[in-house]
Amino acid sequence: MELNADFTTRVVVHSEQLPWQASPMPGVDRRMLDRIGDEVARATTIVRYAPGSHFPAHTHTGGEEFIVLDGVFQDEHGDYPVGTYVRNPPTTAHTPGSEPGCTIFVKLWQFDMDDRNQFRKTMADELGAADNGVASAELHRDAQEVVTYHALDAGASLSMNDPGGIEMLVLDGNVIEQGEWLDKHTWLRLPDGVALVAKAGTDGARIWIKSGHLRYAKAPD
Repeated sequence: MELNADFTTRVVVHSEQLPWQASPMPGVDRRMLDRIGDEVARATTIVRYAPGSHFPAHTHTGGEEFIVLDGVFQDEHGDYPVGTYVRNPPTTAHTPGSEPGCTIFVKLWQFDMDDRNQFRKTMADELGAADNGVASAELHRDAQEVVTYHALDAGASLSMNDPGGIEMLVLDGNVIEQGEWLDKHTWLRLPDGVALVAKAGTDGARIWIKSGHLRYAKAPD
């Protein structure tokens, strides 16, 4: 399966407008944003766990990173409330689920295969002082990507021109980019060489960004 697999074009997905699709696991539904492959895939997805739903224990051969969008995600390592950013690199394993239910934004098979840096962070706790209405945090950096989190006051602007492509998820509020309003849980992907210029709406915005990684995009080996 290929979905939004042309990494040379701008892509916007207003995920809240997509229908939920059942996954192979009962009680777990998803909204696919991009994908190369079938059930083993390089994938970016919003996943919803019904209360009491669980996946069996499994190993993330290609790594997994996720953000908890609502509810509480759980595994044998602990509880992960809204606003938690987690990186589970290749070779890590867990048994995920959620007793109260949750929704997560998750990326699979998008790691450096030698990465072993496993961590969780509360994104809001990482923010520095605001500059011109924008407070920022660097969540992760390696040779192929940079992951950041930003809180924008109403009307504040954020510009970025990192090489290797840019990907953004609006976590809350809204922004305007290239004349298009991007509301809560809208996902944007910009190809290498295209700058990001986003301006927050009247309620401000919280956004997650990854840059540099699109030049390495490929299907799982």
